[in-house]
Amino acid sequence: MGLFRTRTEATTPLEGIDAVFADLDGVVYAGAGSIPHAVESLNRTKAERPVGYITNNASRSDASVARHLADLGLDVAPDDVVTSPQAAMHLLEARVEPGSLIFVVGGEGIVSELEKRGFRVTRSADDGPAAVVQGFAPEVGWRELAEASFALNAHGGPDSETAGIPWIATNMDWTIPVARGVAPGNGTLVSAVHTAVGRFPEVAGKPETPIFEEARRRFAAERPLVVGDRLDTDILGANRAGMASAVVLTGIDRAKQVLAADAASRPDFILGDLRGLHEPYPVVESVRGGAVRVGDARVRVEGRRVVIVSEGDGGLDLLRAACAAIWQSGTAIHALDVPSALYA
Repeated sequence: MGLFRTRTEATTPLEGIDAVFADLDGVVYAGAGSIPHAVESLNRTKAERPVGYITNNASRSDASVARHLADLGLDVAPDDVVTSPQAAMHLLEARVEPGSLIFVVGGEGIVSELEKRGFRVTRSADDGPAAVVQGFAPEVGWRELAEASFALNAHGGPDSETAGIPWIATNMDWTIPVARGVAPGNGTLVSAVHTAVGRFPEVAGKPETPIFEEARRRFAAERPLVVGDRLDTDILGANRAGMASAVVLTGIDRAKQVLAADAASRPDFILGDLRGLHEPYPVVESVRGGAVRVGDARVRVEGRRVVIVSEGDGGLDLLRAACAAIWQSGTAIHALDVPSALYA
């Protein structure tokens, strides 16, 4: 983990990195507008190394996503966008014959990728599809979920000895942010089909590794850095794929969630915004008295108490020091008395 890398001087998170894979919502944009400093920071990054954009959103094609990003001012082409349907295609091609008929739950993002690869698309279980690919689209309703269940149960179901045709889900995000708030995501819709068919799909998107491996192949990256705002998808997935990771505190997860991160979901770097990619990242040091020092901030864990020895400027370095101290302690955060200042 980057927080615990042994270094004698500060280097930027991009030191030794040959590609950056950035999440979109909460990292690049929030709603219709870009997040402050995101566009200029990513364009600066691309001047020196490839930048890919990784999204679990299966409702849009790579070209559609690229147009949106270009409108925000990013230097981007469709090939820079890695979608969960693209990762799903890699899984699908290993399981069915070329040109097979595929039942689709979802929209443009899935259909576009299937047609690029010569697959045929159906919306009816009666057509005898060779596999089911399921992703989110706002128009998906009961009829589509029922039809997918019929297709999956046609040659094997809860009471059968056979597993049935392949079932690939683009992602399992339980929620999706929309203009009016938080709504059910693809994981909720997949769960409905699971209840009817008695088995789980193979998953292509974050936090599973196929989407990260798709990005690695496309950009020929050996030492990529994944940048995301969610620990349970972006950071967990990067760790599973053996990639360095940075959480940026401009989206879903903030200080409280990062402090409580379990071992599988801890990032290498904690950034306030994407300017941090180009700024020296402070060294994390263990100092006398059992404290952890980052910059002028020092924090230690005494029994069940988290103690702020020195706040420093009270900003990111304090959070970084607290995370290192808590994570090193081996004690779950719910068992600790944590000062409210650390959640700010």
